[in-house]
Amino acid sequence: MTDVITPAATRSPSLFWRFWTATAISGAGSAVTLVALPLVAVSVLDASVTQVSLLAAAGQVGWLVLGLPAGVIAQRCPLRTLQVATDLIRLIALASIPLAWWLAQLTYAHLVVAALAVGLATVVFDVANATFLPAIIDTKDLTARNGLMSSTLAVTQTGGPSLGGLLVQLSGPVGALCVDAVSYLLSALTLRTLPHAPPVAPAPTARAPFTRQIREGWQFVVRHPVMMPCMWWATATNFAAGALLALTPTYLVREAHLSPFMVGLLIAADGLGALAGSLAAARLAARFGTARIMIAASLTGAVLALAMPLTAGPSSAVLFAVGNAGFNAGVVIGSIVTRTHRQTHTPPHLLSRVMATVRFVSWGASPLGAALSGLAAATAGVRPALWLVCACAFAGPAILLTSRIRGLRDLSQHTEPHPKAPAAAH
Repeated sequence: MTDVITPAATRSPSLFWRFWTATAISGAGSAVTLVALPLVAVSVLDASVTQVSLLAAAGQVGWLVLGLPAGVIAQRCPLRTLQVATDLIRLIALASIPLAWWLAQLTYAHLVVAALAVGLATVVFDVANATFLPAIIDTKDLTARNGLMSSTLAVTQTGGPSLGGLLVQLSGPVGALCVDAVSYLLSALTLRTLPHAPPVAPAPTARAPFTRQIREGWQFVVRHPVMMPCMWWATATNFAAGALLALTPTYLVREAHLSPFMVGLLIAADGLGALAGSLAAARLAARFGTARIMIAASLTGAVLALAMPLTAGPSSAVLFAVGNAGFNAGVVIGSIVTRTHRQTHTPPHLLSRVMATVRFVSWGASPLGAALSGLAAATAGVRPALWLVCACAFAGPAILLTSRIRGLRDLSQHTEPHPKAPAAAH
């Protein structure tokens, strides 16, 4: 096998399908952990709602720490090597939890450190992963392939939490984490069979000062008439999503009094919504326009999210499933059209830094949402905090409706000149 992707190899379907397989495997394992890790804190260590929320924040704070540098790291290092290395880091971090439990040494601090390690590695992996994809497929196929990647993620988000809930029932939450550890090993072994992607920038650019490279990516985004409001939409949306992720396990166990298996099923509803959104995104965008469908999907998802706090027990659990699925369908549709727009309207030598800039800001809001939701729950109660978080879901569509995106049919039809891309350093 060649060590570097050539133009001919770029069109080879086998490259994408191996890439897809690795991403799907690790995504399934991560979805199991979505249920298992907070349940370790709740059921094994008897953690408080504030501790569970802080644990969720620890898993997401990596975007605030490495969000911007990750773009430069992905530009300077081989993308395949980065993905394999970060898979192995996540394997070690998660495998340490069952080992510590078996030795009767598991503590809440251990869970936080493991969540931090997994989160930091995930930041670098995701930026490298998003930058690698355009290198192995043609530009004309990006929307469809992004849709497939999102639908695959949706399937893993649907089946993973359900599987996680079942594994928790059968073997306990600690045992369920072993599944995720193995998934990262399988992902690393699969990615190792791929060739290296070509450099995303000329060699002189890679040697430019670190801070200058970060600044170039930042300036490109904040000066762009469409990418900037899309970034703030994603930031508001991820704030609400991070808060929901932190509150959901505690709310469903202690307020709705549901079993771990039911918790897994209801968390999995976000995967069903994401799957529906990913399957419909390309068709809806082609018919109505990417800008219009993004606004409509985001607003509809926020309205449906209001059903989640109405869940009071097993008999009303369907309300949580509907709200969770509806909110995530809107999120995924918006994510697909904005990600494709960035990948197709960003100069190649800036792509990794633009991806990192957007994710630093938008995904960095997730731990903030998780932490503040825990504070709100500790102060006012879990159910009032959930109502507040669901109300925050309207911030995303409000940003879109007050920006120039409101008057567009497609995101690519912005009326102002395209921002000047910083030239590659020579």
